Amino acid sequence: MHITVPTSAGRIRGQWKGEVAAFMGVPYAAPPFGPRRLLPPEPPQPWTGVRDAFVPGPSAPQPGYLPAMTGLLEEALAPDEDCLNLNVWTPAPGRTGGRLPVMVWIHGGAFRNGSGALPSYDGARLAADGVVCVTLNYRLGAEGFLLLPDSSSNLGLLDQIAALEWVRDNIVGFGGDPDNVTVFGQSAGAISITALMTMPQAQGLFRRAITQSGAGHHSHPEHIARRVTERMAALAGAEPTRESLAAVPCARLIAADAALGQEIAQATDLTQWGESVGGGTTVLPVVDGVTLPQRPIDALADGAGRDIDLLTGTTSDEFRLFLVPLGIGPRITDQVLHGFLTGFGLDPVEACKAYAYPGATPGDLLSEVMADYAYRIPALRVAEARAAHGAETFVYEFAWPSPALDGALGACHMAEIGFVFGNLAHPLAGPDAPQELSDRVREAWSSFARTGRPTAARPPGSGLPHWPAYAGRRSVMRLDDGAASVVLEDPAADRRRLWDTLR
Repeated sequence: MHITVPTSAGRIRGQWKGEVAAFMGVPYAAPPFGPRRLLPPEPPQPWTGVRDAFVPGPSAPQPGYLPAMTGLLEEALAPDEDCLNLNVWTPAPGRTGGRLPVMVWIHGGAFRNGSGALPSYDGARLAADGVVCVTLNYRLGAEGFLLLPDSSSNLGLLDQIAALEWVRDNIVGFGGDPDNVTVFGQSAGAISITALMTMPQAQGLFRRAITQSGAGHHSHPEHIARRVTERMAALAGAEPTRESLAAVPCARLIAADAALGQEIAQATDLTQWGESVGGGTTVLPVVDGVTLPQRPIDALADGAGRDIDLLTGTTSDEFRLFLVPLGIGPRITDQVLHGFLTGFGLDPVEACKAYAYPGATPGDLLSEVMADYAYRIPALRVAEARAAHGAETFVYEFAWPSPALDGALGACHMAEIGFVFGNLAHPLAGPDAPQELSDRVREAWSSFARTGRPTAARPPGSGLPHWPAYAGRRSVMRLDDGAASVVLEDPAADRRRLWDTLR
């Protein structure tokens, strides 16, 4: 059965799928190519009549994943230039009274891959829990994050803001409350959200945020962003300007991005490419002093975003996803491990003592160190920065181990996504993922979207334990199967203290 909803650009026709209505591939901005390439987003061209919104729109142009990741990561659908579109799932389109909380998903993918329309991000289960769920695409790679002297920076973030403005202006027609919007995202999506919390143009567009495996350290200062732009332009055979790069075929720019990624992966100077080192990405949000005035972690420490409720966290074994499938772990020697530790400013002897556990190889220890450097410590620093301004933050660690690759991945990067959306066909969830854990995680996320607190009002023993805020005791909810979910106080404190003056 079909249903029609008005939007600011024209009427759209969606489909009822059970108790939820879905509207797919809805344009929130004009196609960002041709004369609009490498420029800020513009409103979509209005249409007459009713536009069908039955299938997802194109994803942003992007490369494929490495063959070793086949079967672990979902490839984006139909990358194409007309990529600035979003998807809406709602149990109550047209509802006017008692509007529902809105959850807007910003996908990850190292700022070079991903789509809001991946099967794992289907929002029907969340919508059935009583929220309006929105997923979106934004420009990736060079198209979204170069520093150009003749254009705005952070075009991908400006796309996200344009989508949030669309939500503000249109979500009432889908039964949603524009004054109760939660942005949630993973990896690059979480990094984006942390930046949005500090960006002047994003103020007032959302009330709450959930950041999964991404925080406020990951950005490029202007001199690093300029180096990235200049090198990528050279690899593409262009000048580092909007005018020149806009004339480069999209496929060639993607190839230049991939070539630069290889150079960064082989770099021996860990300062040359800033936060891109070890992060699997070439581009990051740019601290340009205009669209993004400060490094997000510094802005949060100064009090930015203190009026926004925040839930943040990581998985237990984040970095195994980047080492195990590629067979990198066994190639890590003590010498390589010590080189990374020294490059991060850690004392190798002290760090190895803090990270050691029985049977651990140098590759295992590097995985733990990289997880802390890239994900866990940045998340805790955000919680600590906000606590100084009286802003509550709830912190989690997702500990359920993926059975993929015979269990070698552990609770790796992305392992929680299927549980958050209730889509346990996610490649990392395996054939027998615990439904109860997904129900509890989904309930916590939707409860947070409703109230700003992740603990639902359920009888004792029927859900997660009471979940206190991080401040004070440094409380972290460890999410695992069955009764294994538990609140820990300052877990791995000795590792955390290693980074006190460094991260």
